[in-house]
Amino acid sequence: MSQYQAVKGTRDIFPEEAAQWKHVEEVVHTLASLYGFSEVRTPVFEYTELFQRGIGATTDIVGKEMFTFLPDPGGRSLTLRPEMTAGVMRAALQRNLLSQAPVHKLYYISELFRKERPQAGRQRQFSQFGAELLGVSSPAAVAEVLTFMMQVFETLGLSGLRLRINTLGDLEDRARYREALRSYFQPYEGELDESSKERLEKNPLRILDSKNPALRDMIAGAPRLFDFVKAEGVREFEAVLRFLADRGIDYDVDHLLVRGLDYYCHTAFEVQSTALGAQDAIGGGGRYDGLAKELGGGKEMPAVGFAVGMERLLIAMEKQGLFATLNPHGPLVYVVVQQSELADHGMQVAFKLRRSGISTEIDLAARSMKAQMREANRIRSGYALFVGQSELESGQYALKNLVTSEQTTLELQAIIEILREPSIREGLKA
Repeated sequence: MSQYQAVKGTRDIFPEEAAQWKHVEEVVHTLASLYGFSEVRTPVFEYTELFQRGIGATTDIVGKEMFTFLPDPGGRSLTLRPEMTAGVMRAALQRNLLSQAPVHKLYYISELFRKERPQAGRQRQFSQFGAELLGVSSPAAVAEVLTFMMQVFETLGLSGLRLRINTLGDLEDRARYREALRSYFQPYEGELDESSKERLEKNPLRILDSKNPALRDMIAGAPRLFDFVKAEGVREFEAVLRFLADRGIDYDVDHLLVRGLDYYCHTAFEVQSTALGAQDAIGGGGRYDGLAKELGGGKEMPAVGFAVGMERLLIAMEKQGLFATLNPHGPLVYVVVQQSELADHGMQVAFKLRRSGISTEIDLAARSMKAQMREANRIRSGYALFVGQSELESGQYALKNLVTSEQTTLELQAIIEILREPSIREGLKA
């Protein structure tokens, strides 16, 4: 064993699990294309003030969880990105995207970093996929990103999900609500935990997000943000709900839902999974019309988006047995060399197969034929192609289906034509 271990809060992903990640990523890429979203990639680190202004100085992320560097040569502090929305908005403003087209639909699959206590589904280096719709945040736009997100879950086969949704109103609504919350919680200040006492002064909305069971009844009796939202905001929220109902998407209106980032406004949502236990949030998002202005864009930009935690998603899928249906195979062909002196010819055969677009593996350790067959089965190869003296002399190669044990003998080019058939893997499913 090496004296070096992975850094706390990080983990290694080996091939079998990587195949699960790839499966989810392929679904995201496919559905993003169907919905007209294009991929965006931003730097892993940004100037620290981007997150301080964008996410909000009173949030736990900025206050406790960011990995911040010593200043760069210009004297400005840098931070590993703890979330994607602020970076995507910065990139959009820097490129002046909305001058090129009024609406932009962007998505990402990215690595993020937060200084949290490591636990199942929550690492210090973690991954999210998400989408940002810039330039419009109408009820139809909110429904668009919500439908995209929920269709990803549906396509992956997830069950036991709960979509919580709420309206946060605009800045004026929330300012009035903060004062009402502060007035409500102040008489209970002695009963609040330390985190909630701090939030009472800085941002009492965050108390509603507390996971402390001792505060549950107190929080349940707090004023509802919904009662402070202007009539126009209520109408927009009701329009979102109608869109979801029209599309057959179940939801629960939860007036305690506030989300953890200061840039959210109006519609906010969160998806929970019954497969995850206490840390049951699998993804969420909402509108953030004021973020562009907060980042120096000059004026508000309508925007709405979501993010989903990949690690938690994968845990939920594993617990629901969804990866058992993947039936992953290794290389399509394993070239089995019967005599060591034919190794060079075996390599030439493997090279021709690979050049023809056929995934191929071959032994590089001069193992026995029996050991090669054992390895072919271990890595779940579909076929074994045998290279022996008779094959070299006749130009006819034996090809064995390792699932059905059927065997045929053909010229190499004929074998290549068969293996290049798009439906060839169907015959490998046990």
